[in-house]
Amino acid sequence: MQVNSRSAVQMFYRSVYNNTHGLLKKRMRELVPVKQALLRDVRKRYGSKEVCKVTVDQAIGGMRNVFGLFYDASLLDAKTGITMRDYNIPELQEYLQKAENGHEPLPEALFWLLCTGDFPSEQEFADVQQEWKQRGQLDSETQRFILSLPKTAHPMTMLSQTLLFLQKDSQFFQAYDQGKISKPQYWEYFYEDAMDLLAKIPRVSAMIYRHKYKNGEIIQADDNLDWAGNYAHMLGYNKFEVRECLRGYLSIHADHEGGNVSAHTTHLVGSALADPYLSYSAGVNGLAGPLHGLANQEVLKWLLEMREELGDNISNEKIQDYVLTTIREGRVIPGYGHAVLRYTDPRFIHQKEFAARHIKDDPLVNLTAQCYHVIPPVLKTIGKIQNPWPNVDAHSGVLLYHYGLREFQYYTVVFAVSRALGCMANLIWSRAFGLPIERPGSITLRWIEEKFGENQNIK
Repeated sequence: MQVNSRSAVQMFYRSVYNNTHGLLKKRMRELVPVKQALLRDVRKRYGSKEVCKVTVDQAIGGMRNVFGLFYDASLLDAKTGITMRDYNIPELQEYLQKAENGHEPLPEALFWLLCTGDFPSEQEFADVQQEWKQRGQLDSETQRFILSLPKTAHPMTMLSQTLLFLQKDSQFFQAYDQGKISKPQYWEYFYEDAMDLLAKIPRVSAMIYRHKYKNGEIIQADDNLDWAGNYAHMLGYNKFEVRECLRGYLSIHADHEGGNVSAHTTHLVGSALADPYLSYSAGVNGLAGPLHGLANQEVLKWLLEMREELGDNISNEKIQDYVLTTIREGRVIPGYGHAVLRYTDPRFIHQKEFAARHIKDDPLVNLTAQCYHVIPPVLKTIGKIQNPWPNVDAHSGVLLYHYGLREFQYYTVVFAVSRALGCMANLIWSRAFGLPIERPGSITLRWIEEKFGENQNIK
């Protein structure tokens, strides 16, 4: 359906909302008072308990291992990796709905789980899928805005700008600005904005891709496809394997607890009651930073450089020498190690198994598998490296490259489409829990000297 009027879209939405709020919102309305009561009880019983102590090194060093953020949808364990609502990656793959003849979890089902803590029934899954199709239309004004963006802009800049443009339709902002809602209602309006944003972000992101890289030749959505499959289609990739690749990618990157830059930024900005469009635009800007969202591109470049220098059929010994040379040059091995994890990232294993099922005789994929066996023993010999094992980025870019998506800068946009799932679920629950604006304290060099220096007791 091509909608050419913003007012027509809004009228369509109102008709949908007047008839049904969808099964997910109905379930949320049942869960919110229960979870609110649970949080009150937890604070009553444990509110004065100490979570952790903080050293000066931690305060200066990026707050690593400082547990000062409440984020309920997912948890990252150093040994077992990420769990979303207490389910690990293999369990998500096993229990979430899949496409016909597919093996990868579908993001619509994952979002239900992130919001409710339960796996959806077939009816519940289909309801979310249909609701996103209804909400996902882009009016002509938004399409013109995207196609007017300079093609020289980074695709993440384009995405952030478009999210800010869509903020004109924020139901929370309009209701709050008009003084029509009270605090207990905040979550419901955040929910509406979050659902609209999630429905639109694959279409927005695909249009950005086609505008920047494919001469503006836009591919219309196919509403017979699922959310991730439709994203692949709108990008221009219609093979079943590519759709499966994106289904898996968008699911396993959806959330990684609350401390990473994109999730924390979205949470922080949202705590000021900035609506989901404003909050996630900020999160996208954080994700665009090279230390957060650029990693899989760095891995791919490093592997391609290795192949260019050493050719194909590289021996284990040559890989070892190449790794040591990279380290001697003062560089890290991209895709290996993690700020929290101390074992192989389960998301890497997920992608490695996907490649084993679907990809045969690709030199770069084979090199990635070979590096998995060769690199960790080398890194173990270097004392400063706490985690020599691969993380998710060691494989994700290689898969995208194999299937023909070779515009490296766009890889972070795919990441952003995925991470929206976790960030939106958290924003909804942050407002449902009534969490306050986030405002940690800070310290200065002088404060440290005065508190811990030799003359600390001298007034």
